[in-house]
Amino acid sequence: MKQRNPDGPRINYPRAIAAQMFPARFKSDPLAFGLTIARNYGDIAYYRFGPLRVYQLNHPDLVRQVLFEQPEKFHKPRLVRRAFRPIAGNGLLTSDGDLWKQQRKLIQPAFHHRQLATYADVMVRHTLRRIDSFAEGDVRDIASEMTKLTLDIVVSSLFGSELPQEARGIGDSMNAVRDAAAYRVNRPLHLPSWVPTRRHLREKRALAEVESVFRALISARRTSDDSRVDLLSMLLAAVDEDSGARMSDRQLRDEMMTLFLAGHETTATALTWTWYLLARHPEIDAKLHEELRQTLGGRAPEAADLPKLQYTERVIREAMRLFPPGPAFGREPIEDVTIGGYTVPAGGLVLINVYALHHDPRFFANPERFDPDRFGPGWEERISRYAYLPFGGGPRVCIGNGFAMMEARLILATMAQHFKLSLEGPDEITPVQLVTLRPSGPVRMRLQKRVPASH
Repeated sequence: MKQRNPDGPRINYPRAIAAQMFPARFKSDPLAFGLTIARNYGDIAYYRFGPLRVYQLNHPDLVRQVLFEQPEKFHKPRLVRRAFRPIAGNGLLTSDGDLWKQQRKLIQPAFHHRQLATYADVMVRHTLRRIDSFAEGDVRDIASEMTKLTLDIVVSSLFGSELPQEARGIGDSMNAVRDAAAYRVNRPLHLPSWVPTRRHLREKRALAEVESVFRALISARRTSDDSRVDLLSMLLAAVDEDSGARMSDRQLRDEMMTLFLAGHETTATALTWTWYLLARHPEIDAKLHEELRQTLGGRAPEAADLPKLQYTERVIREAMRLFPPGPAFGREPIEDVTIGGYTVPAGGLVLINVYALHHDPRFFANPERFDPDRFGPGWEERISRYAYLPFGGGPRVCIGNGFAMMEARLILATMAQHFKLSLEGPDEITPVQLVTLRPSGPVRMRLQKRVPASH
């Protein structure tokens, strides 16, 4: 081991540290496996993942070198491209180089701050509709409820309308598509998609159903004269400043699929863990409810209220620290690069362990404690920019992070005024690392109506 300085990264020169423990341990619990690597083998550590050579980074200084100092030397990993290209084509999630730059530039205006405010009413309206289906004493799987809610929101935000009746099953189809991608991400060796396994056939049927809905919506919008402010309309109108080109139907399909895939699961997961943590910490739930009572007085929140809902934001940020929706992400060097004084060869997998960073006592005091106040005023100066990465970082930071944060705050502020949630069943839910950090099973919660606030 090479010690650089007392406060800097602990560098472990790459060696096959996991040769014996890897196959069974990773397969059974990849989250615990990555945390073990971070805690026992230094801030840069090497192991083999099937044919892949993995270099895991567990220190913000090393992460900064990849995401900020030399991002042009990295692409999305082949593992991610292979897992998601059958679904997302050449969308932002899988593309690189000039195509990615062009598409990012075309799509970015749809997520500017002023544009985001136009989606707030959609978010609150769907949340109130979901609340109307709740009753005193109901026991619901809150993970399922949040997934359904955020799916409704992303459909309305993307397409500006409700799904037609014949397309209402798109949520189940998206779940099948998402699960197929998660399976490929966690298995570097798998059968080609043309082999007619039950899993592949299920994915193809589901993908065909989703694509059929997308094609119909895109075709209808191209021939419509209606003026809309949804994401699809903005993407249809987007023009490249240099070439004057617009997106083809195929590129639109890929970008809509990417936004659809990422646009509801991550927020649903973050909210699920938020409700879980609030149920286990009634004193924090009470403090949240007091802010909502004083700020909103029982009315539905609006985009203009968000700057005043500071504790609401802290609760969500802290929930995403403890349970980051994306527990890890990777980059692949396109040439040999130097990280922490060590040369990482082209084609390796540089894995940034977000979960380990978020739970490291060097960067977060009492890291297992649910403490929203750590994100109080000035937190961005206190916490390293590369120690807290709920939406990734660098040029490829999640394009929808502003949308997701607004959505999570508005849903939480709306629902928490009407209902208090308590766990029904196990007091401790185990997180499982797939593409996102999901609960190991249903999160059953009992709904108790709040006493209406008075001014």
